[in-house]
Amino acid sequence: MTIDATAAAGVRLDLWLWAARFFKTRALAKHAIETGKVEIGGQRAKPSRSVRIGDLLVVQRGEERFELEAVALSDMRGPASVAQALYRESEASKLAREQARALRAAERAGFRPPDSKPDKRARRLIRALGDIDAL
Repeated sequence: MTIDATAAAGVRLDLWLWAARFFKTRALAKHAIETGKVEIGGQRAKPSRSVRIGDLLVVQRGEERFELEAVALSDMRGPASVAQALYRESEASKLAREQARALRAAERAGFRPPDSKPDKRARRLIRALGDIDAL
């Protein structure tokens, strides 16, 4: 991690997002930035914009939304433990992501289609329920 030399100048946004492991490749990070999924200080940014320590970022990745503060800078991708030290996520952002994840899990746990066609007994019950609804 090269923190000292780049602290004053900053690091390219697409490079920082890749090093912080928000995206697997720089090309994916660049595409997300160009399509408006990443904001710095409430404004859309270009991939070449410099990230400095203290910048506030909003990163939309899939269905997840991260609100971050840049704590350190790096232009090299390292292990996840090092990548997580590059930013600090707000508590509100963590809570909102957990709630959204729980909501998606609850939606998936709802209706489940049967594995096979209904047998004779099940068809009779379905018809009986249909007759009750008609009354």
